[in-house]
Amino acid sequence: MQASKLINSLKFKKVIPNRFEDFSVSLLTQDTREVVDNSIFVAVKGAKVDGHTLVDTAVQKGASMIIAQEKLSSIEVPVVYVRDTKRAMAILSSYFYATASEALRMIGVTGTNGKTTVTHIIEAIFRAHGEKTGLIGTMYRKIGDEILATKNTTPDIITLQRTLNKMVERGVSTVSMEVSSIALVQGRVWGIDFDVAVFTNLTRDHLDYHKTMANYAHAKSLLFSQLGNSYTHNGDTKVAVLNIDDPIGRQFEHDTAAQVLTYGIKQDAMVRASNIVIHSQGTDFDLQLFERKWHLKVKMVGLFNVYNILAALAAAYASGLDPEEIIRTLESFPGVRGRLQLITSPTRIAAIVDYSHTPDSLLNALETINDFAKGRVFCVVGCGGDRDHGKRPKMAAIALAHSDYPIFTSDNPRSEDPQKIIADMLTGLPEGEKVPTFLKRRKAIEFAVNHALPGDIILIAGKGHEDYQIIGEHKYHFDDVEEAQRALKMKEQES
Repeated sequence: MQASKLINSLKFKKVIPNRFEDFSVSLLTQDTREVVDNSIFVAVKGAKVDGHTLVDTAVQKGASMIIAQEKLSSIEVPVVYVRDTKRAMAILSSYFYATASEALRMIGVTGTNGKTTVTHIIEAIFRAHGEKTGLIGTMYRKIGDEILATKNTTPDIITLQRTLNKMVERGVSTVSMEVSSIALVQGRVWGIDFDVAVFTNLTRDHLDYHKTMANYAHAKSLLFSQLGNSYTHNGDTKVAVLNIDDPIGRQFEHDTAAQVLTYGIKQDAMVRASNIVIHSQGTDFDLQLFERKWHLKVKMVGLFNVYNILAALAAAYASGLDPEEIIRTLESFPGVRGRLQLITSPTRIAAIVDYSHTPDSLLNALETINDFAKGRVFCVVGCGGDRDHGKRPKMAAIALAHSDYPIFTSDNPRSEDPQKIIADMLTGLPEGEKVPTFLKRRKAIEFAVNHALPGDIILIAGKGHEDYQIIGEHKYHFDDVEEAQRALKMKEQES
């Protein structure tokens, strides 16, 4: 695409010099590490780095045009000045990557918990339907069977548009995508044409960023208020899929112009589960979809997974798939890595690895395990550094109240002192209550395994699918599943 044509997508701008030698744009980027000849570099003011300070580097590496919002001096290439480079970046990337989302069925999922599981179930449903699928989320980006690394739950807008463009080129038809609250506030999904938007729930998280629950809820609402203000687009109907057991889900009904499909267990939802039976091998329940009823036996354990299943089913149904076909996939779906992932051993001690990093998700995991546990329940849990301090005592109190043997340790301490994080957790305990604490997560897991007896269950909470630990500025390999398997193996050999 020619530079002159691309920047014409920006209606309000100032180009200096007004006349310049046109060129074919090779790349649009905000990252100087990506810059090649004939790139356009967008200078974005980030939380840690201001892209305006990197313009000289971008030009030296071959950038032929700069998009800026602050005055630059002595720049040898044309500069396009705009009021907001983040907004300009969203508009430019949409045009540069051929408005790829409009060629795809886009299903966005937002909420505190369940996003990863719901997007994976949706992907499985459409794959079983015979479609080539894409997935974007916490664990990775996925195009068909190809897995690409990701830095954030929701990538920056250029990476996102670039990924969607590749999906179109490779024949993907449906994309299930996690949409984080921070991404919504930062405009990382501006210009993405979602067809279905799903809300899972809202509980405490990310208050280090949003400051208040009201701000957090408003951030989530943006996905639904931006879902379109007309009832057809290219022949498709926009749909908001809302959990109305959560009062925020009922609130979002008033925040969207889209048609609404509700799901839940307690309320009179359009998609509803009842007569729920949870056991160690899965969950059984009755499903009602308007006037039709089925009895399901799924391999996923827990009440919160019933909500996840209802959310995915509703999204697929809203997209036009047959309920019978959807249900067949649901009953065969094995679950998601790091989400209540069971690790068995000849010792008859079971470990469960789960991405329980919020008070609500930890409570859900422990309540689920207590429903089928025959022996004692151990809980190895920590809290992340440089994040919401307020949830630390809450998670500690939940671990104490809902497990027989809580053990506190590190998660990703980042730049914080791990001992200080654990000390914050201990403030959530009654005076005089003692809990084993370990700065090294490996030692905490070993301690739990060494003290467990046949029939006991060990929940290792907080990291789930993550295969690393961030300590200071460094990222080290660390996998809870591997550590649990290693500790159980050692115990087996000793016995």
